[in-house]
Amino acid sequence: MIVCIVGPTGVGKTKMSIELAKKYNGVIFNCDATQIYQELNIGSAKVAEEEKEGIPHYLIDFVSPSESYTVYNYQKDLRELLEKFKNRFIIIVGGTGLYLKAGLYNYEFQEEKKEETYEGLTDEELYVLALKKDKNCPIHPHNRKRLIRFLNREKESKKEELKLLYNALFIGLTTKREHLYSIINQRVDKMLQEGLLEEVKNLYEKYPESKILHSAIGYKEFIPFFKKEETLENVIENIKQNSRHYAKRQYTWFNNQMDIKWFEVNYSHFDETIAQVLEYINENKK
Repeated sequence: MIVCIVGPTGVGKTKMSIELAKKYNGVIFNCDATQIYQELNIGSAKVAEEEKEGIPHYLIDFVSPSESYTVYNYQKDLRELLEKFKNRFIIIVGGTGLYLKAGLYNYEFQEEKKEETYEGLTDEELYVLALKKDKNCPIHPHNRKRLIRFLNREKESKKEELKLLYNALFIGLTTKREHLYSIINQRVDKMLQEGLLEEVKNLYEKYPESKILHSAIGYKEFIPFFKKEETLENVIENIKQNSRHYAKRQYTWFNNQMDIKWFEVNYSHFDETIAQVLEYINENKK
């Protein structure tokens, strides 16, 4: 059986996944696009070795920050592991919804290719290419950055054609928005106490062109600070704000894209939430 633990950042997915794996002698597959990368530990809230409690974890901490890892790669790697562990209880945990949907549904991608820079082409020429790809392309003809991103994007199956390929149960963890935002803010403060600034500084010195460092929340906000374009105080506030906005987008995405059973987390008595989730899983076991 496959159980997917989803929800916004900071809600308690990692803790739940460990408890379920202990209960069902399961294995855990990561579905967080930042935790895939090596050395991005504090800012990604990557599960520590002692937190794993001996539970096997896969698709985590295995890609160099100097490399690019796409949803295409994740789909391939996840499906290989699903086949390998098809006789085990599998828990997939993380908040990167597109990775999860690409892995479990019948997404089809074009053959993987390196991203094109389209140097030498004018904005108008890029727009013509975009219209050839999609005659209803909504991007402004002079938004060069978005046009290039659109042209490099892998083609996916149409939404109405997507079907779930596996026997998977989707469980979402949630809490009141004000409480979640408070958790996120406190989490960022804790990351800083644990050495987030030093982690990002060392990574930026080693991998200044790393795509993930320039895109992941908790990392990208520091780059203007290193360039003396931003204060540390503003960087911290930007991380908190971006994390809150991301959590809001996660709720929207999961509610619109998947059939999820949501559970309100009882942080004072987490065992009660675990018991509710276990009851739901046992009722739906096939």
